[in-house]
Amino acid sequence: SAASERRGKTGREAREPAERSEAIQQGTMTAVDASSTKTAAVNSSAPPWDDPEKRRDLFRMKAVATGLLLFAAAVYLFCRWQESRGVHGWVGYVRAASEAGMVGALADWFAVTALFRHPMGLPIPHTSIISKKKEQIGESLSEFMGKNFLAPDIVAEKVLSAEIPLRVGRWLADPEHAARVAGETSTLMHGVVGVLRDEDIQQVIDQTLVRRIGEPQWGPPIGRVLGELIKENRQLPLIDMLAERAHQWALASQETLDAIVLRDSPGWSPRFVDLIVSERIYKELVEFTWKIRSEPDHEVRLAANKFLHEFADDLQHDPATIAKAERIKASVMGREEITGLAEAAWRVAKRLILESVDDPDSTLRAKIRENVQNIGVRLRDDDELRAKVDGWIVSGARYVAANYANELTTIITDTVARWDAVEASKRIELQVGRDLQFIRINGTVVGSAAGLGIYTISQLIF
Repeated sequence: SAASERRGKTGREAREPAERSEAIQQGTMTAVDASSTKTAAVNSSAPPWDDPEKRRDLFRMKAVATGLLLFAAAVYLFCRWQESRGVHGWVGYVRAASEAGMVGALADWFAVTALFRHPMGLPIPHTSIISKKKEQIGESLSEFMGKNFLAPDIVAEKVLSAEIPLRVGRWLADPEHAARVAGETSTLMHGVVGVLRDEDIQQVIDQTLVRRIGEPQWGPPIGRVLGELIKENRQLPLIDMLAERAHQWALASQETLDAIVLRDSPGWSPRFVDLIVSERIYKELVEFTWKIRSEPDHEVRLAANKFLHEFADDLQHDPATIAKAERIKASVMGREEITGLAEAAWRVAKRLILESVDDPDSTLRAKIRENVQNIGVRLRDDDELRAKVDGWIVSGARYVAANYANELTTIITDTVARWDAVEASKRIELQVGRDLQFIRINGTVVGSAAGLGIYTISQLIF
């Protein structure tokens, strides 16, 4: 029992260091993960417009400008110390230059800082200009862009100088480019056809074509079309054709007439009498159809014209005739061939399109390639066509610039208006602040030169 207790204690003592080591490792990893998460959160909290490289450049230029100010201050203090010791002569020139350099540097620092914030946090009037007047700045920038970049004359001149039709024509005239356009067009068509649902397309075809045809009354429009055709005597060729066909049928109707007469004649009538009657009917029929064919003013022709006039008028105004036309329409539209027209049409069209766009040597691709290349050649070689297209493009650009320039420039106004005042200052400072630091540098240098010049002139005069 004692031995077992000692063995259990020894096992626990052996396990405890390992457990402590594992706990330490887990704690370390947890701390590392927490640190990484915190770092990622800090990085993710940075606004998207905050460019670290630009911020480093801005800090570097600020350091240079501030360093020049401190250097001028150090030189000034050194010169004052020398003058307190009774040293004169050159010290006065250096002191004047450094003193003026400090004044110039401080003045320009104030001017640059006042654009973005209150200098030293003091609410001095006419400072922190951008944050206070960002809406006015946005409107001014928008107006500037509209008047100087989106004016119709400027846009038209730029578009015309670009020679868009000539460049497009040269590019499309190249066989490789034309083949590429054909290939991209085929890919686009394949994608569009693949995305579209068959049921939707069939419904569109049915609603826009089939039902649109069947919705209105057929009688009045058909009557109006028929009336216009009759006024222009477009029915005469049809009547001539019918008269010609009737006469040809009459010439070949001898056997038919014989068969009819022999079949329908009385049983007691002799055969030769039936044949004489049939012969007589044949001659009268041939003569009658010949007169209809050869005489433009024949009674049958006049009756046919009168019938067509009356029928066209009845289709437009007679309720009974219109109702008959509607019944015919309902019968036609109710046929299976018509009701399944949308499905059949789309099924055939889809199959043809997919087969054509998938085949590199298909007629569709060849036609697209050929037409694209022909368009390119015409744009490249036809000066008149190119000038016409240039006119279209320039007119379109002028129209857009004249009517939509305000809508385009309001993007600037609305974007700036949505910015927070402090954020707007930081954004603009990050973009232009680096270059503005040269104002501070120049102020230090020019101020030093001006101070030295003024002190020198005063020494020469007095």
